[in-house]
Amino acid sequence: MYEERPALLDGAVLWTRTAAGPGTGGSRPVLPDGCMDLIWAGGHLLVAGPDTRAHVPAESAERYAGVRFAPGDAPAFFGVPAHELRDRRVPLADLWGAAGTRRLCERITDAPDPAAALDEAVRRRAADIPAPDPLLRAVADRLAAGRAVAETADAVGLGARQLHRRSLDAFGYGPKTLARILRLQRALALVLSGVPYAEAAVRAGCADQAHLARETRALAGTTVGAYTASAAASANSETPEPSGSRTTA
Repeated sequence: MYEERPALLDGAVLWTRTAAGPGTGGSRPVLPDGCMDLIWAGGHLLVAGPDTRAHVPAESAERYAGVRFAPGDAPAFFGVPAHELRDRRVPLADLWGAAGTRRLCERITDAPDPAAALDEAVRRRAADIPAPDPLLRAVADRLAAGRAVAETADAVGLGARQLHRRSLDAFGYGPKTLARILRLQRALALVLSGVPYAEAAVRAGCADQAHLARETRALAGTTVGAYTASAAASANSETPEPSGSRTTA
């Protein structure tokens, strides 16, 4: 069973998941979404970096809890540029050291509610580091709304090269890739809400339905029809799970 709610950290999402049992069909692929997650997986802490392609989880724990950061917010928290974690799942100890990570993990694991303990730990650490750069939040917000990359650069007062460099550090990839990923998320959300494929494609910013089909294959590794069928099957099962839940390494 998958559940999520707003986290204590502004803009973040707290999610929990119980692994699917035998015969349930396993986990759906995790689609790129521009985000990074801190995940507690049955007594271990790991970081899910920003994806450029679909990630297929491999079950390794029965219970999960995660904090999904808004695009661009996680690098300052973890202390590493996002591009260094692109398409990777790494132990938190690799970033913060074994001793401190072990103590944090023990506190979360021993808590009556590990998800709440993880949520509070993230809030406390975030209070001690600089707030996310509002300029990068503005970039993510504008691209999520379907604004063009050149228009976004002009709006935030950055040149093309500056925007690309800062996007690599904040999001893990350049603004054009982030725009493609966020456009696909918009399109698939429309499709799942019942909007016809061709209309969803245009409303999301694709040239046409064929364009959406190509982007879905390139970024999600599947077809729009197969994705929606998988989503429908998941919604009708006992373990509903959205495209953004990033379980396991």
